[in-house]
Amino acid sequence: MQTENGKDAVQRFWDKYINFVHLKGVKEPFDRWYVIRAEEFIKQCGNRRLAEQTPEDVSDFFSMIGRKNALKPWQFAQTVDAIQILFMELVEVPWAQSFDWAGWKGSAKTLDANHPTLKRDLEAVADTTADDSGSWDALSDDSKTRLEQLKRVIRRRQYSIRTEEAYLQWVRRFLNYHSESTSAQLNSEMVVAYLEYLAVRRKVGASTQNQALNALVFFFEHVLETPLGELGSFARAKRPKRLPVVLSRREIRDLLSELEGTFSLMGELLYGAGLRLMECVRLRVQEVDFDYAHILVRDGKGKKDRVVPLPKRSMEALRQHLSKVKELHEEDLAKGLGEVYVPEALARKYPSAGRQWGWQYVFASLRLSVDPRSGALRRHHIHENGMQKAIKSAREKARISKRVSCHALRHSFATHLLESGYDIRTIQELLGHSDVSTTMIYTHVLNRPGITTASPLDSL
Repeated sequence: MQTENGKDAVQRFWDKYINFVHLKGVKEPFDRWYVIRAEEFIKQCGNRRLAEQTPEDVSDFFSMIGRKNALKPWQFAQTVDAIQILFMELVEVPWAQSFDWAGWKGSAKTLDANHPTLKRDLEAVADTTADDSGSWDALSDDSKTRLEQLKRVIRRRQYSIRTEEAYLQWVRRFLNYHSESTSAQLNSEMVVAYLEYLAVRRKVGASTQNQALNALVFFFEHVLETPLGELGSFARAKRPKRLPVVLSRREIRDLLSELEGTFSLMGELLYGAGLRLMECVRLRVQEVDFDYAHILVRDGKGKKDRVVPLPKRSMEALRQHLSKVKELHEEDLAKGLGEVYVPEALARKYPSAGRQWGWQYVFASLRLSVDPRSGALRRHHIHENGMQKAIKSAREKARISKRVSCHALRHSFATHLLESGYDIRTIQELLGHSDVSTTMIYTHVLNRPGITTASPLDSL
């Protein structure tokens, strides 16, 4: 009789669990996978009841499954969701409300071989992907050779991987557009014809046309060694005058209050230090200086270093966060792991650098993953996609109608400093802008004489 009652209790338990899964929008037959994930955790509990489990037990479980190389990102995220429902909705333990579920889900997605952090050290082979201007296979052998030369020149000059990808794409499209000509026959008239095609036929924006022009100027000067010179007049795309999205201080408070765990700390640094998203996720431990209350941003846009303020409000949370990351690192070292990605040249000179604490990522992924270049099991930084999704979700919860992105926090940082009376040159240095005219755009929201005009309605 007791056995039957026990079976009934177990069945009621799982029926209730599945109901909570359905409330999260998960439908049949996918709900059974949530049960499988939850059962896998329960098996790890041994004889201890679920109510007796601790945050450390859950973290250890996630760390354990995170070392499974065959586990796909969506499977890892699904496991985190399954355990979150188990403890927050069904068992309702107090610590579940403050547990960093978002951080673990953000660690589900790992860095692939084409990620900007890793791609720089890959062998210099030209882009072979297809687009609307023709495929790699359609190019002549001469054009393929020129593209390979272009990539090598870009890397020798240490341009960013984003610039490399953009330049290769535009030059390949240009070569496909003039596929009947050899590289020796290419000239400035062909460049003008292609730029006009982009503006008139493709109807691209001004920034897109200018990017194509910059790529072609670089290609002609450094690969073909025949500078374009003056191109004369040609049909230019119209540049719309767009202003950056800036949040008010109240909106910033509302947005940050909706972020959770690791993403909450990242949001504070994006706004409080004016960091770009990739600068934030790539931050290394040795670049944070608590004594001088600043962050050293290495290799920012334009290959420039700069120093930005470390918000005092974030110091304690950052210390606690780093303490947890250090525990993970020490556990990795004890298991013969603990290596992080470092640039290839540095790894050759200092083979042990990748295992040193100072080189670890501040926002390390809570999941180990296989390095797509070497096959080594490493702890990369968290994928930026997680923060982007967290900001989108926080905007919806805070009911902010503006189009908010991670970069909007950087725009707000600059604007609020101007409102506080800091001079434009100081803000230019903090943002890492090469030209002060780029920084001047943030003056648009200042309510000061000569910058904004009072409405005549207010004087009636």
